[in-house]
Amino acid sequence: MGNCFGCSTGADVALTIPSDTADRVLAVSAKGRTRWSRALLTRRLSLRLSQIQRKHKRAARPGSGSNKPAVRKKLPLSSEFPEKTHNSSALSNISIPKYNDKRSFESPKPEAGLIPLSPTAKAFPFNELKNATRNFRSDNLLGEGGFGYVFKGWVDEQSPTAARPGYGLVIAVKKLKPEGFQGHKEWLTEVNYLGQLRHPNLVKLIGYCSEGENRLLVYEFMPKGSLENHLFRRGPKPLSWATRMKVAIDAARGLSFLHEAKEQVIFRDFKASNILLDGEYNAKLSDLGLAKAGPTGDRTHVSTQVMGTRGYAAPEYVATGRLSAKSDVYSFGVVLLELLTGRPAVDKTKTGVEQKLVDWARPYMGNKRKLFRIMDTKLEGQYNRKSACGAATIALQCLSFGPKQRPSMVEVLAMLEQIQATKNSTVHPRA
Repeated sequence: MGNCFGCSTGADVALTIPSDTADRVLAVSAKGRTRWSRALLTRRLSLRLSQIQRKHKRAARPGSGSNKPAVRKKLPLSSEFPEKTHNSSALSNISIPKYNDKRSFESPKPEAGLIPLSPTAKAFPFNELKNATRNFRSDNLLGEGGFGYVFKGWVDEQSPTAARPGYGLVIAVKKLKPEGFQGHKEWLTEVNYLGQLRHPNLVKLIGYCSEGENRLLVYEFMPKGSLENHLFRRGPKPLSWATRMKVAIDAARGLSFLHEAKEQVIFRDFKASNILLDGEYNAKLSDLGLAKAGPTGDRTHVSTQVMGTRGYAAPEYVATGRLSAKSDVYSFGVVLLELLTGRPAVDKTKTGVEQKLVDWARPYMGNKRKLFRIMDTKLEGQYNRKSACGAATIALQCLSFGPKQRPSMVEVLAMLEQIQATKNSTVHPRA
């Protein structure tokens, strides 16, 4: 059997070593040793065998009787601590760990922070983001969404390290909820898209954190918050008509960019809360966690799980799961209608047909004489009527039941820009 050990198939277990050291064979009966586990017994026998082999080799070396310390020679791996024997015994199926290598017992640990996901975004250690947001304090909370909570923070402009409040670069940190609707897949989607795509009407992704179970995203700070807050919540000064048209054009530019990219991107969750405003009321799209790659070749759509927000999703997508860029066009029509009316896509405080904005507003959108009935009362009549009629007509086209009847976002953008150019509204922004 050479320099290996075998196991008998009976109750007794014996180790065999070369014949010239047979007098040192250690035979152990499994009987009476029931307090030992098989793994422990095997380990003890293996260690004993190694000791005998080393002693036997030292005795056989020339000059072994001298006082010179013997040089320990590494044994072949097969004779040290074999992982398995090739006998059919039950004991032979036990793997013997290498006790001299402590690392073999430890499960691989992820590196402290960070995996390279984006060529432009910085990888932030979790502790730095924790310090940047003052331990995610409630008074730094900016908002909450499907991904998780959003906190205001400060970081150094040159390195991914925290800065004192009021110094450095102001950021918005989105922290994934462990129980949140959006998980690691959506987090990774957003890192990949926003980390590679750059456009003035897309929120800039500064960095990310993937440390342990922590998933965070670091964005440029948008001081005016979301379009949703300005349209539907009490407190903020109502957006003027000119500002609303500006926001619509900026959002259309962002969507057009995604749709016309070399590899088309479908937003899939375009809505007022995902349109953020900077200090000059420039609109930028955020939260691409549900974004999907568009169809390729001759395909007109991609089939996928229906996800998004009620009231914004295109009817054919909800019914069949068939997603296309025209699904985003429908969602844009809903947001444009929200800008006109100041009412949300779904209003649970209303009853009947008024609960769904599209169903309630559709009869008035194509009628110049009736359009005023659905216009936002917070505008107090301060809007260009010709411009409003043009915007309502565009919204109605975007909300066509069939996707083929809807314009592309490039066409929508061109129509909005034409309205803006021809009106040169005499009503100036109040926001």
